[in-house]
Amino acid sequence: MERDDLEIYLHQQIPLTKAMGMSVRAVTSDTVTLSAPLAPNINPKGTGFGGSASTLCILAAWSTLHVRLIDAGLPSEIVIHSNAMEYLRPIRGEFVATGAVSAEADWPGFVKTLESRKKARIEIDAGLSCGDEAVGVFRGRFVAFLREGRLTAGNADGVLASRVPL
Repeated sequence: MERDDLEIYLHQQIPLTKAMGMSVRAVTSDTVTLSAPLAPNINPKGTGFGGSASTLCILAAWSTLHVRLIDAGLPSEIVIHSNAMEYLRPIRGEFVATGAVSAEADWPGFVKTLESRKKARIEIDAGLSCGDEAVGVFRGRFVAFLREGRLTAGNADGVLASRVPL
């Protein structure tokens, strides 16, 4: 999935992303990086609102799983089951979250379970930074429900037009 396609998809499906000023910085086969400016996400102390920081991490982690499943040809509904967020430092400017499958996660096992049972769980991490400084760490457990039919290369239009809950 292309960066612009993911950004349009998130803005259409999750209106909060527009209000936050969220943008997609990068999409790779393993990670998704999102950013948000401070101004629409500021708290009364003049630093980044914790809820916005957590939301950006959830979105980066969710998007990472979404993109990986599309790339694997496994159209799925994805929901967050649980998460933990640790705030390391105040956010004083634009903040960036990068999602990645947890190092402890078994991606091949997750895919095998999803294909056989039509449902699987996996942990996705996200690092949160502001400038060159780490400001937060996120870990979320997500559940994917396999939809009927597999994707083929170039068939992302059906995925982008469908509603996938966060």
